Amino acid sequence: MPNKSKTVFVCSNCGNESPKWMGKCYACGEWNTYEEQTVIASGGKPASSDSLTTNIKPVPITSVDISAEIRFSTGMRELDRVLGGGVVLGSLILVGGDPGIGKSTLLLQICNSFCKEKTCYYVSGEESKSQIKLRADRLGVKSDNLMLLSETNIESIVNLCTSSPPDILIVDSIQTMFCSSVSSGAGSVSQIKEATAHLMRLAKENGITVFVIGHVTKEGSLAGPKVLEHMVDTVLYFEGDKSLSFRVLRSIKNRFGSTNEIAVFDMQSTGLAEIDNPSKMFLDGRPENVPGTCVTCVMEGTRAILAEVQALVTKTSYPAPRRMASGVDYNRMSLLLAVLEKRANYSLFSMDAYVNVVGGFRLTDNSADLAITLATASALADFEMPSDFIAVGEVGLSGEIRAVSYIEQRISEAQRLGFKHIMIPSRNKLSKNFNGIDVIRVSSLSQAVYKTKGLIESGKNDS
Repeated sequence: MPNKSKTVFVCSNCGNESPKWMGKCYACGEWNTYEEQTVIASGGKPASSDSLTTNIKPVPITSVDISAEIRFSTGMRELDRVLGGGVVLGSLILVGGDPGIGKSTLLLQICNSFCKEKTCYYVSGEESKSQIKLRADRLGVKSDNLMLLSETNIESIVNLCTSSPPDILIVDSIQTMFCSSVSSGAGSVSQIKEATAHLMRLAKENGITVFVIGHVTKEGSLAGPKVLEHMVDTVLYFEGDKSLSFRVLRSIKNRFGSTNEIAVFDMQSTGLAEIDNPSKMFLDGRPENVPGTCVTCVMEGTRAILAEVQALVTKTSYPAPRRMASGVDYNRMSLLLAVLEKRANYSLFSMDAYVNVVGGFRLTDNSADLAITLATASALADFEMPSDFIAVGEVGLSGEIRAVSYIEQRISEAQRLGFKHIMIPSRNKLSKNFNGIDVIRVSSLSQAVYKTKGLIESGKNDS
């Protein structure tokens, strides 16, 4: 009996299937995400429970042997730290980012270290073997243990890796792979789910470490269903301004280490170079003693990083004032501007406000709130911010400055970079004294603005 086909509608966000199109997905709640797909139903009766194998057997956790090496290095200290100490054997790692951001370059680069002792298959569905070779020559990647393959059929790739298993498999990219058992085109929700499931089974059953490159949408999220991120062990996301040379690799999910760890790289002609001191790089070229700028210290995983926040406030020429944010969440910025106007008596009703994080760095830590508000107040009132001043603290809706975590680590990082004054929440307790840096405690936003102006005046008197 020939196989019959049927039409289903699949949510591009969560992968939920529906027999008919609906405006809103009842599983994830997103609107206009259903896509029409044709599914071929296989003939024959489903297998009965009696025909299923029953030789599965659980084992005590104490009998599981992990004495053998289960992690190995990528050859990059920064990348190893983001991964939690190196690559875990048999893990599935998803690397996402904008086109041209450096995903393929990074994975091809680490092959240099992998291939000294391990065999690596680099499978590309987007480039020919000669194109990959050109990029490898530019990066200085030369090894007989690096095998190239141009293929998009996931079954063929899995069969090859099963018959002749490598230590590492790199798939570039998951959106170009397809399964012959799924009738929809490559890049569809069904194809991405099925291809990822094949790679997951391959990694777990054969102990092969699999790296998968994923594209992103116009909104900046990983293309494909959200379930893709749930299926893999680790999700790494490349971010950065293409007009600048540095790149930030952020850990969004990691089953074998901490999340929100970052690694900073400098994109050079010979590939990605590690940045050991990202704080110094982000502050390089910073103007001194100018209005509308303030430095903050945020925690990215276990690392304290200094970043410069700039603000510009001008009289609006529009019926409604404009608000623009780069490097910070727009809604968070709007909230902070409202608190600044209400609790510190700064009128922003007829003013355009722009907030930018220098270098294209993205702030996700709310401890940058105080720096954002002080930079905005400085730009509006046109008072010069001291170049040796740094502000750390979360701002609440009532104007209070709330305590932040890892305050001593933040102070140490500011002191290491040569800052003389740091403003922190008064609710933060210190277990030791910091000599050489003035710790300014504040409990409210209005108090923070007042003490900042006082610090500026005292600096003018001293000079």
